[in-house]
Amino acid sequence: MDIRFTRRTAVLIFWDIAATFLAYYFASLLTGLAHEVFGTHEIYFLLGAAVVVNLSFFLAFQLYNNLWEYASVDDALRIVVAVSISTLVTAVFLWLMGHWIPIRVYVGALLLMVFFTGGTRMLFRVMRSKSREFELVKHAEMRPRTLIVGAGETGSLAIMRMASKDPLMPGEPIVAVDDNVSKRKLRVHGVPVLGTSEDIKNLVDRYGIEQIVVAIPSASLEQRRRIYQICTQTDCQLRTLPNVRELRVDEIEDVSLREVDVADLLGREEVVLNTRVVCGYISGKTVLVTGGGGSIGSELCRQMCTVAPWRIVVFDMYENDAYLLRNELMSQYDDVDVVVEIGSICNFERLRDVFEKYRPSVVFHAAAHKHVPLMEMCPREAILNNVFGTLNTVKLSDEFGVDRFIFISTDKAVNPTSVMGATKRMGEMVIQHYAQESKTVFAAVRFGNVLGSNGSVIPIFKKQIAEGGPITVTHPDIERFFMTIPEASRLVIQAGGMASGGEIFILDMGDPVKIVDLAKSLITLSGLKVDEDVRIEFTGLRPGEKMYEELLMNEENTLPTKMKGIMISTGKEVSYSEVGSKLSELEAILSGTDEEAVEVLERVVPTYTLTRNVACAN
Repeated sequence: MDIRFTRRTAVLIFWDIAATFLAYYFASLLTGLAHEVFGTHEIYFLLGAAVVVNLSFFLAFQLYNNLWEYASVDDALRIVVAVSISTLVTAVFLWLMGHWIPIRVYVGALLLMVFFTGGTRMLFRVMRSKSREFELVKHAEMRPRTLIVGAGETGSLAIMRMASKDPLMPGEPIVAVDDNVSKRKLRVHGVPVLGTSEDIKNLVDRYGIEQIVVAIPSASLEQRRRIYQICTQTDCQLRTLPNVRELRVDEIEDVSLREVDVADLLGREEVVLNTRVVCGYISGKTVLVTGGGGSIGSELCRQMCTVAPWRIVVFDMYENDAYLLRNELMSQYDDVDVVVEIGSICNFERLRDVFEKYRPSVVFHAAAHKHVPLMEMCPREAILNNVFGTLNTVKLSDEFGVDRFIFISTDKAVNPTSVMGATKRMGEMVIQHYAQESKTVFAAVRFGNVLGSNGSVIPIFKKQIAEGGPITVTHPDIERFFMTIPEASRLVIQAGGMASGGEIFILDMGDPVKIVDLAKSLITLSGLKVDEDVRIEFTGLRPGEKMYEELLMNEENTLPTKMKGIMISTGKEVSYSEVGSKLSELEAILSGTDEEAVEVLERVVPTYTLTRNVACAN
């Protein structure tokens, strides 16, 4: 019997006990049997049995786990059934024990119990409704004339909420469109469906539309992209909302409009985790995530919480992000123990303390220096953190018998032209080196840019747009692979369950995207015009930067896996002794100069092509 004892639960239980006494007292009073019932010793048996039976059935019918602010007719029926059965069981039990109470008392008590217990719970819904009305008055604002794209379940919700002047969905619903032609000229909550997505521009002009709400979450990605492109050709503010079928009951009333993001244009079809594979190695286990406060590390933690690990240890140098993540996860997943440990992967003894204290079964190694231009200026720091920080984590995982170790790599490790890429390639070699001898399953996952990560191109572009421009792009032809942070994290977790040792998994990044096209999309989504409102300037390639990213080295091929979106590299393995020799060379150069460090890095990573415009800082 699953019950969470909160303050509200305690209050409800106390009230139900009091309601039981009141119900039988007033039932006896109203039936004229107060003296016969309450004037004898039978009352002690009656009230004691009634309280125990009532609470037992209320627990069984989940009357203490419901969010009564969102109570429905089904919830009210559940109260009636629970009270009816508990009253019947009480009557039969007392009769069998030889305690006779008139039937009229039970009937009256049943009706009063429904009133007392049901009325109290329904009061939560009334209070919430009044609270929302108060917020509406408090935050009243001009509502933009709105066109809704989609006349299905989600579109219907949007129209209904706007029509009721919900502050979370500001807008006056004027007209709707739907690509299902059978819905044409129908009305959804009084709003006419006057065409398909091809009619959006004409309807915007005809009805003076100021806002477009895209409410078709179940449409294919290509359909959504096409509709977004049509909408961006208007001057309207463009917004969307999530699929109501994917929301819990308690989330539906709080769902709000959000601006369409570039991820909506570049994203792919939703990746669904194979929970059987993932649960098999994460559920009930202690998982350590290095760099756990970062963009990828934090999302790995969020995704893993859904499959019930025993504990997640967030290890990070930066306490602010780690602290915020811990608070977020603890508020949403009270069945997962989330702890934060502050430290650097370069500090072997500190890292050892964490392994000794928590004994993790799974390690996701996401900690790394990742910014290409900065690492060109600080190559020894890149080597120290990305190579020897990884080596420290790998050594301790091997020593403490970690079951699985997943290394987060990058497409910049493929035929690298940057210090960062070369150090990540060396990290892959370390993984393959230890996989040959260790009982721990070591594997790497390689993928490209993620949308919206800390310090990545999209937040920078958004800041430049907010400042009025210009947006700076290094070259008109430069391309990058992009993937959303949640999708990348889900695939990394999935790949971890597929690993058997030494693999380099490669995520299917789709087609590369021109950075200049990304910049133009962001300007348009902001309601501005390219060149007219915000200019784009080309600044030239930075040190270590490639024109095009790759996912495979020259000698590599890929094999498909059973999981869509994940491939395995078939490149040649690095010999055990060879990696040890490379690590010795790199360790010796840490006390040298930056120029020497770059030269040694070029020697130990054969695929590294040194760009001679590296800016070294000694």
